[in-house]
This record gives sequence, structure tokens and C-alpha cells, in this order.
Amino acid sequence: MTVTVRIGEQTPTRSLILPYNKSLGSEAIELYEKSGRTAFDWQRFIVDAILAKNEQGLWVHMNFGYSVPRQNGKNEIVAMRERLGLDKGERILHTAHRTTTSAAAFNRLLAVLEESGLEDGEDFHKIKATGRESIELFGGGRVDFRTRTSTGGLGESFDLLVIDEAQEYTDDQRSALMYTIAASPNPQTIYTGTPPTPISSGTVFTRMRDNALQGSVEETGWAEWSVDKQSDVRDKDLWYQANPSLGLRVSERNIQAEVGDDDIDFNIQRLGLWIQYNQKSAISENEWKDLHVDTLPWLTGKIFAGIKYGYDGTNVALSIAVKTVDDKVFVETIDCQSLRNGHAWIIHFLKNADVQEVVIDGANGQNILAEAMKQAGLKKPILPTVKEIIVSNSMFEQALFQQMITHKSQPSLFQVVTNCDKRNIGTQGGFGYRSQIEENDIALMESMILAHWACSEAKPPKKQKIRY
Repeated sequence: MTVTVRIGEQTPTRSLILPYNKSLGSEAIELYEKSGRTAFDWQRFIVDAILAKNEQGLWVHMNFGYSVPRQNGKNEIVAMRERLGLDKGERILHTAHRTTTSAAAFNRLLAVLEESGLEDGEDFHKIKATGRESIELFGGGRVDFRTRTSTGGLGESFDLLVIDEAQEYTDDQRSALMYTIAASPNPQTIYTGTPPTPISSGTVFTRMRDNALQGSVEETGWAEWSVDKQSDVRDKDLWYQANPSLGLRVSERNIQAEVGDDDIDFNIQRLGLWIQYNQKSAISENEWKDLHVDTLPWLTGKIFAGIKYGYDGTNVALSIAVKTVDDKVFVETIDCQSLRNGHAWIIHFLKNADVQEVVIDGANGQNILAEAMKQAGLKKPILPTVKEIIVSNSMFEQALFQQMITHKSQPSLFQVVTNCDKRNIGTQGGFGYRSQIEENDIALMESMILAHWACSEAKPPKKQKIRY
């Protein structure tokens, strides 16, 4: 009895491959498979397209991007391309967002060489220095592995540029790296990654995909395995549509274990969903300017403080909110400082201001600050739940549209608020905010939203009754 094993879809869900008659794909795969590995059909398809050549012997696709859900083996394609590049004498720069990813790429290519029978010291030379690994084939090419920065690669020259974790590739990084292949007679750039999540910092990969699928760029190819809308995470047919290596190296059982409460994350990471975020700021300059007041309004009641620790663990921001006599909420940012400066400045402010409630968010600091407040004899702060964070963002947006907020146009807050996107929180349509500009710290805005929430939700203190 023959048992048929179901495997994932081997052809891309969406792609744009330019016409070609010749490719070095078979040669690359042959070199790769000397290591004992076997290239899957979908990997062969991508490698053939990447290594397609025109009649002048130049790459048909000077730029090629592909998006595949995690653990399907997309980086094996890069290893095939780099292995051929070593054989052809190319100078290659492999960049990644994280040092661990760069190191993993180095170890992957090293294993391909060693398992093909090549030996370090006889056939190639390797440098295994964290963050600056390299492999040089004697009589051939060289691959340098680097973690991306806004200045990395300046002054160096390469033939092939690999952008690993492309969903995190920023415009600043692109400006630093794009000219490193300008002097090559036959340059090529490969982008590989997954669809960006709401907290991904990169914009280049999304823009490249949009332009490629619209056919608005030349000499560029694209391929992806994906769903086109948010879908049922338990629909196994979609698992096979979006995961070409399902049944080959990924199992149904493993995917089943990934199904949890966050349907949006599963759609992005496992089903390859590209969520369309509005590139315009979620809050326009005019909307924020309409809330400006020239002079401080008449305030009533006590101060409410919002404190937010940044996602990268670098900064902490403090903002305040106070009710006005016309029942609006006046907001203002106090400061945003490096965590290296400690908490003394926050404690000093809270002890000397007439504060009714303090809200602290950020797992990397809220408990430490709460303990510091306790030691200082201050009232216990509110540590909001995810549900309450969602409510605070929704209340802020409603108050914004109803013009129930006032402010004095602080430049730092203006810059962050008018350059922000929405990001998904949870699975019930909740949202938060993220910065469109890498240098802006969204914690500044989020601390202000927390203060506004505490102020809006607070009940006026009961008047003390005195009986005789």
C-alpha cells in the first residue's frame, strides 16, 4: 500500500519573475548537494530565478526578494547562492538585523563547505569572531558576515549584498549599504525575510514588495508564500498553501503547537500575511495642532502621571495629565531619559508634585520603579493589564477626535505624535502606536496616553464630611 505524504505548495502564492533562458541555478544546487543536503523544488525555483542571466552574462534580477514563513528553509537558498559565489570568486556581504542571525548564517555556510569535503586551512580560511565572521575560499571568493548598522559597510566594495531579516531593514541602513556594490561589474542584492510585524522597524522590504508586484521597478524579482487576508489559524489547507516545506521539514504537529491566542501573529509568522499599514501618520499635524492652547488653561484637581519604559530597554518617559475647568484634559511631557540615569529624577518629581495616581507600563522596569516608589513612601502605582492598555489607546483616540485634549505643542511630543502608525494589540481589534521614524521614541507618546487614561477614568475625590 502506497502512502501519499502531503507537502506544502511548491510554487509561490505571488511572484514576479522576469523572463530568462539561462541560469546558473543547477550549478549552485549541485555544489550545495555535495554536502549531503537536498534542495526542495520550491528552493530550486527561487535559486534558478536568482541566478538567471541575460544575453550579456549579467544577472536578470539585480534585486531579488522573497518572503517565506519561519522554519521553511529560506536561508538554505542564501547558502546555495553564497556557495556558488565563493566558487565564482565573488566578494559577498551577508548582513542581518541580529548578531545571532548573522552567526547562524556563517555556521550554515561553513557546514555546507565542511560536509562537502572541504577543509579549513587547506581549501578555505575562516574567521570566527562574533559579529565579524568571514569565509574565504582559496582561489575563490569571500563572504563577510555583519550585523547591520546605519554606517556598516561604508568604504568597502562587494559583488553580492544579502539582506537577511529584511523586514527589519531601514532606510538609513540601505543608504549605508547600497553603494557597497556600486563598483561591481555585475552586482546583485538579495532580500530574504518574513512579513513585518507591527513592531518591525524596517520599511524597505515592504516598499520593495509593493513596487515589484506592481511592476514599477526594473530588473527586480519577487516571490512569496502567503495568504491575502487574515485567515482561520486552524485551516490546514492554508498551512500547506503558505509553508512550502510542510511535510518536508516542518510538521503539522509542530504548527499545531504554535496555534495560540494571538491570531494576528500566527497569520503573519506562519501564514505569511502582509498587513497593510497606512504610511501616513495615524495622527495628522492638523489634528494635533487643533488641540493647541496658547496659555495654560484653568486646571482643576490633581496631577495624573504616566510612565512608560521603551520597548528596547533604553529609555523611560514621564508625562502628566490634568483636568481643566471645561472638563477637558491637559497633557504635557515631563521628560524622556536613558535608563542609565536611574529613577531618582522620577521619584523626585512624584514626591514634589500633587499627584493623585501614577500608571507605569513596561515589563523591563515597572516593578523596579514600583518598589522604588514604595521605599520613597509614595502611593502604590497602577500597573495596567494588556486590556487596560488597549482601552487607554482607544480612549485617547476618541478624545482626540472629540477635541477633549489640550496641549502647548511641545516640539518633542509633536514630532512623535504626528509621525506614528497604529500597531495591533491582542486578537480583538485592539491597537497601540509605533513610531514611523526610527530616532523617535514612542514611549514619549505612550506615557502621555497612560496619563490621559488615568485622568479620564479617575473619579473626583470624595469630600470629607464633618459631623458635630
